Amino acid sequence: MISNHSHRKDEHVSLAEKFYQPNSFFDAVRFIPNGLPKTSLNQIDISTTAGRLQFETPFYIEAMSGGSPRTKDINRRLAEIAKETGLAMAVGSQSVGLSDPSVSDSFTIVREVNPSGLIFANIGANHNADDAKRAVDQLKANALELHINAAQELVMPEGDRTFSFINHIESIVKAVNVPVIVKEVGFGMSQDIIKELQELGVQYINVSGRGGTNFATIENFRRPDKEMTYLENWGLTTVESLLESRPFQKHMTVFASGGIQSPMAVAKSLALGASAVGVAGYFLHALIHQKDEAVISDINNWKYGLKAIMVMLNCQTIADLQKQKLILKPELRDYLKQRQIDY
Repeated sequence: MISNHSHRKDEHVSLAEKFYQPNSFFDAVRFIPNGLPKTSLNQIDISTTAGRLQFETPFYIEAMSGGSPRTKDINRRLAEIAKETGLAMAVGSQSVGLSDPSVSDSFTIVREVNPSGLIFANIGANHNADDAKRAVDQLKANALELHINAAQELVMPEGDRTFSFINHIESIVKAVNVPVIVKEVGFGMSQDIIKELQELGVQYINVSGRGGTNFATIENFRRPDKEMTYLENWGLTTVESLLESRPFQKHMTVFASGGIQSPMAVAKSLALGASAVGVAGYFLHALIHQKDEAVISDINNWKYGLKAIMVMLNCQTIADLQKQKLILKPELRDYLKQRQIDY
């Protein structure tokens, strides 16, 4: 018999696909092209360092699945794709896998399939340090995503109504012996939140902005009355969140996710200061509609596309790309002025 938690995991996957749609938020920024490149495609190095983590490729499979038989199969397929392409991979929230041993294999399958891959564990920041350590141990994970999701929980019919994020984050960062990436779930991060996280000892953040999987929309759809549609545009976009993070990028490692649907969005995120970029909805959509071989081919095309963009910007490494300045649309310049952010 499938538990309520497992059923919710399946609902999240189905609704993420139902509401999947292209976004144009990254059109707010654009590159200045270089028509006289001094490097060739075979000289481009897309490996990157993010704090203590080494990535073969600067984009990775972001958290989306686990906790039910259906999502076990999704995680198995994603792990096989990650192994074949050299991508890092994060699993979905392991809360149900820690409380219900019957579905723990929907998460451990990832490490079984990809024993030497770069794998991120994942748990909510309302959990304590012991739970966080168990989540890491369950996957022999290289890092832990610690998600903060107050907006999602408050819209979710059965979600949390009280939050102990601050105390738990501080204790987890001290207790866990792998990098702890504090991650939003599609609502973005402001300077104030990032500063507060830094003061708690957090060294890694994922700003995870609006533009991708919208958990306010998903959870509102699950509500019997469906009356919280006014929160569907809640939060900052990924572009806005990366700009908000700029004052902290010298001292914190910044990841980006939320609406990443092309190599161009990856390149722009890196130029805005991200060290690595997570992709969830796009890969889930591809996985549902295509065979694994087609998804692998698509990922390899992304690698080529990112290298091509770097050639046209005369960037040989990801570090070079991170130094690129972008042209900002007027409304984004107005946003920076209002928020007193230098760019």
